[in-house]
Amino acid sequence: MKALLSKETGGPETLVVEEVDDPVAGKGQVVVKIAACAINYPDALIIRDMYQFKPERPFSPGGEISGTIESIGEGVTGWAVGDRVLAGVGNGGLREKMAVDAVKLFAVPDGVELVDASALLMTYGTTIHGLKDRGGIKEGETVLVLGAAGGVGLSGVELAKAYGARVVAAVSTEEKAEVAKKAGADETVIYPRAPFNKDTSKELAGAFKAAVGPNGADIVYDIVGGDYSEPALRSIAWEGRFLVVGFPAGIAKMPLNLTLLKSCDIRGVFWGAYAAREPEANAANIAELFDLWKAGKISPMVSETYPLERAHEAIAKLENRGAIGKLVVTMD
Repeated sequence: MKALLSKETGGPETLVVEEVDDPVAGKGQVVVKIAACAINYPDALIIRDMYQFKPERPFSPGGEISGTIESIGEGVTGWAVGDRVLAGVGNGGLREKMAVDAVKLFAVPDGVELVDASALLMTYGTTIHGLKDRGGIKEGETVLVLGAAGGVGLSGVELAKAYGARVVAAVSTEEKAEVAKKAGADETVIYPRAPFNKDTSKELAGAFKAAVGPNGADIVYDIVGGDYSEPALRSIAWEGRFLVVGFPAGIAKMPLNLTLLKSCDIRGVFWGAYAAREPEANAANIAELFDLWKAGKISPMVSETYPLERAHEAIAKLENRGAIGKLVVTMD
């Protein structure tokens, strides 16, 4: 079978497609014939040895997959050959087949295409955990979403609206603003490209404050980091919750006096660790996501698909912040 491999530390251009042995299901595992693997920001980090986990090389990036069960290992119950599944696997998904621990599987409901299903787990799983478990979102609150046109950002817009919030979407272009509005954003802010000087940072804080309103943002959903974080924190409400999700623009240095002045919280959102530590609660969240999908309140946006041979292009586009919605690699 074919696999996209990282054999040396570096960017997407270092990845190669090679033939590797087919996997065998071990105890507690199934072999999934992969239909699709969604691309996420950790894929760009892990090949540069910049992610929290550093797998031994050669390895395949790709953290969320969908497909069908091809074979079943010892001790696995509740699954059958041919079942349609999705799974968060951390890495290893950019290949045609993969042995997956059965406890990581979720059933894909009838009527949901496997390509679309591959775009659900990491983005919407992160966001439902962020907004509900870490953010304590309530109906009628105002949510400011940074990076609102990417996969995680659009999930933030859709889920915040599903929970009855007013949503301000912050993006970098008019095109992305239109995408965020179609996803349900009530208002948009178009920010400039970092780095910022003091005046630019102050202007952006003013734009955020004007958009969220005089009471401030009850929740800031920060997927971007870097110079964008402090202006967003300055727009937060009294006792607001600032959710730290990702750092494509760099790790922010936050003036902690602002947390005192606003009596606000800065809270981390690490969905992967949560899913491992709280599997039952995570499974309930994923089930809720499928209910919201069925009700038409969320709809993962797959903007482009790539064959395995061009998967490096998808990772590069995401790394350069050129993606709108989700980029998905298909194994057809």
